[in-house]
Amino acid sequence: MNKRRRLTGTIRSNKMDKTVIVDVVRTVQHPLYHKVVRSVKSYKAHDEIGCNVGDRVVIVESKPISKTVNWVVEKIVMVEIRQESIEAVEEAILKAEELQAEEEAAALEEAEEILAEEVVELLSEELEEVEEVVEMLSEELEEVEELLEEAAEIVEEDEAGAA
Repeated sequence: MNKRRRLTGTIRSNKMDKTVIVDVVRTVQHPLYHKVVRSVKSYKAHDEIGCNVGDRVVIVESKPISKTVNWVVEKIVMVEIRQESIEAVEEAILKAEELQAEEEAAALEEAEEILAEEVVELLSEELEEVEEVVEMLSEELEEVEELLEEAAEIVEEDEAGAA
């Protein structure tokens, strides 16, 4: 490795084009009071990697890139999983569940339509069979009525011949 300084920090902002603001935290013990003191310093660093807010990165000293940018992001040490991205995933899951429910409802309606068509076909076939049976019964009823008329005529003839 070369002799350039390297600092490890957390990305606070990535709203600029190819530039991020990195917060570097140093903990030092106070020389007189012996209390541990945290000091935070922000550096602007050139970002070719494409870091996100919350990532832990290593920045390296470089030649001046602009008036305020003298550091370059060397590597990402740890990627931060943000709560916002988790919420976005949950929203995507909810949308997928809604779409699945809509598809199931559409499939159910289609199945009901097909079932209704099949029931109509079966009922029409049974209706035709019933109509055939009714027609046969009406023919037999006509034959029975003819036989009754003949029997009534014979009875009238017998009564007229007996009188």
